[in-house]
Amino acid sequence: MGIICSAAITEGDGTFSIGEIEVNDPQDDEVLVKIKAAGLCHTDHDSLSWGKQLIIGHEGAGVVVKTGKAVKSVAVGDKVILSWAMHCGECFQCLLGNQHICEVCSPVSAGNNGYTPGHAHKEGTTKNGVPIIRSFNIGTIAEYTLVKETAVVKNASDKMTFPAASIISCGVMTGYGSVVNAAKVKPGSSVVVLGTGGVGLNVIQGAKVSKAGMIIAIDVNPTRLEMAKKFGATHTILADKNDAGLLNAAKQVKEMTTRGADYAFECTAIPQLGAAPLAMVRNAGTAMQVSGIEQEVTIDMKLFEWDKIYMNPLYGKCRPQIDFPKIVDLYESGDILLEEMITRTYSLNHLDQAFDDMLKGRNAKGVILFD
Repeated sequence: MGIICSAAITEGDGTFSIGEIEVNDPQDDEVLVKIKAAGLCHTDHDSLSWGKQLIIGHEGAGVVVKTGKAVKSVAVGDKVILSWAMHCGECFQCLLGNQHICEVCSPVSAGNNGYTPGHAHKEGTTKNGVPIIRSFNIGTIAEYTLVKETAVVKNASDKMTFPAASIISCGVMTGYGSVVNAAKVKPGSSVVVLGTGGVGLNVIQGAKVSKAGMIIAIDVNPTRLEMAKKFGATHTILADKNDAGLLNAAKQVKEMTTRGADYAFECTAIPQLGAAPLAMVRNAGTAMQVSGIEQEVTIDMKLFEWDKIYMNPLYGKCRPQIDFPKIVDLYESGDILLEEMITRTYSLNHLDQAFDDMLKGRNAKGVILFD
């Protein structure tokens, strides 16, 4: 018999409930983790409407409880950070170093939001005796989760709290990695960040770590712009909600940088701003659409002139076993702030309030805590 525990479960109809699940012992290549903290992001709320029953959550940190006999990278008692970028290590994309878009393990590559069929054994987690899938194969808003070995990275830090570790899983990695791994921002360059929520703040931190010379934060919320300064922004622009495509803000950027920024990162998740970073960068500059906009967007092709690069990187091109320890080291040295990003923590029974605070922009980052 497995462990009976509580979890946040959606039926895919836009709602969720807190219910009991049973998490069974790990198979050879699996790890049973007791979740200590789970970060919350907009994708978790989106998952409520994916039309399928699943355990919510894709950011988390905890402690290893049991391991399968083939597991070598972690042991019982280890503190771990979870990652949904599982990888086989043998497919075309993995061999290119693109572990985050593994053709075998990635839910995104499979074109199936939240789950890759067959990736984790189907009887591993059940509800009322019926198998239930885990969001992005990890389902972190639960007291326990069962995952593949490649979904966990040992956290060797004695200083880092579980809430801080939990947000590395997606929000921190996405922002930091989009700068460091995808754009490869150069020292002394100019960077614009559109939107200073959780992901945007980590783009700012990535730019600071990369030694960008100018980091311009743009937002409609003056409070968030003040927070952006704390995380490394050197300049701020308070945008007007009626500024279509942020073209007026783009004019200010060009005045500040002479010809436009070297790099611009869209972190708003607003479809109408999908092309906005193109308006911010100079000729041959790089525009990054970080927030994962998937709606159809009309773009004036003149914004691409001339030689501009536009990329929509997934998960900051994450290689968990390489990137997570780097982020932990940067945290240890004080070069990346994590606890300061967490506005509020919640118990599992207050997940509805956590979602409401997130959707209304009250939090930079909210975290669910478990006993």
